[in-house]
Amino acid sequence: MSDTTESKRLTTAQDYASLIDKFDTFLFDCDGVIWSGPKLIPGVREVIAWLRTKGKNVLFVSNNASKSRPMYKKTFDDFGIDTTDDELFNSGFASALYLAKILNFPKDKKVYVIGMKGLEEELDAVGVAHCGGSDPAEMEYMPAKDYTSVTPDPSVGAVLCGFDAFVNYKKYSKAHTYLTKNPGCHFILTNTDATFPSGGEFYPGSGAMSAPLVYSTKMTPTVIGKPNSHMMDAILASKDFDRSRTIMVGDNLETDILFGQNSGIETLLTMTGVTNEDHLLGPKKSSTVPTYIVNSLGDFKVLVDESK
Repeated sequence: MSDTTESKRLTTAQDYASLIDKFDTFLFDCDGVIWSGPKLIPGVREVIAWLRTKGKNVLFVSNNASKSRPMYKKTFDDFGIDTTDDELFNSGFASALYLAKILNFPKDKKVYVIGMKGLEEELDAVGVAHCGGSDPAEMEYMPAKDYTSVTPDPSVGAVLCGFDAFVNYKKYSKAHTYLTKNPGCHFILTNTDATFPSGGEFYPGSGAMSAPLVYSTKMTPTVIGKPNSHMMDAILASKDFDRSRTIMVGDNLETDILFGQNSGIETLLTMTGVTNEDHLLGPKKSSTVPTYIVNSLGDFKVLVDESK
């Protein structure tokens, strides 16, 4: 990989204007770029609205699989950012598309879900049957004497694992059994994010939640979300754009920036999320190098102010 000194730091209005002129399509990560926990990052709302007036394509690409696109749109609405469902791409939607369009998941099979209601809604949207997930029965404590009651269900053809605030041993036991006992059962992860940021702190993410299954089954799952190209496949299935004039904007080197690189597009790292200077220049610096670096997406607001 290239040395981080090859990243261009954007610090002036001229730098910002040159970048805007170079690209037609902007793919934005959300948490850490648009907002941080419950707070909108200053200036971002105005920048996104201004990009639209410049005729730019604006898409939002998130590894968050706990919310469906309509749920996610409400978050944008609450922050006063105009968007539509077809501009939102999360790893839950991409996982559902992968099952329906790539695997051509059989109609007589169902997916066992470790995940939230939003992930189930995305499966419903593409006509993929499912079980587990938010079913209240799945959240009940399972005593040791009942472990042997978990048996293979031949109707389960895949296990899909995402963020699940109600994950428990019962769900793990069922998923493990289906993966190891059901012939040809697919193992799919929405993403492998180890943590997620909230309110300035970090908490276990989807990757941490899927680790017990990866370890117990000794299987290599198919990972859909960033930095994997399956996410770009989902976007390109419904959007047509020139990759040479497309940029990925994110706060995470190992998901957002690597996703851009894996997708053959340039990248802009913002310093309002998980990445700090040590990740760029410290003794344990990342080998993933963004094309550009900016303190905040809100810094582009200087162009908005100049245009008034």
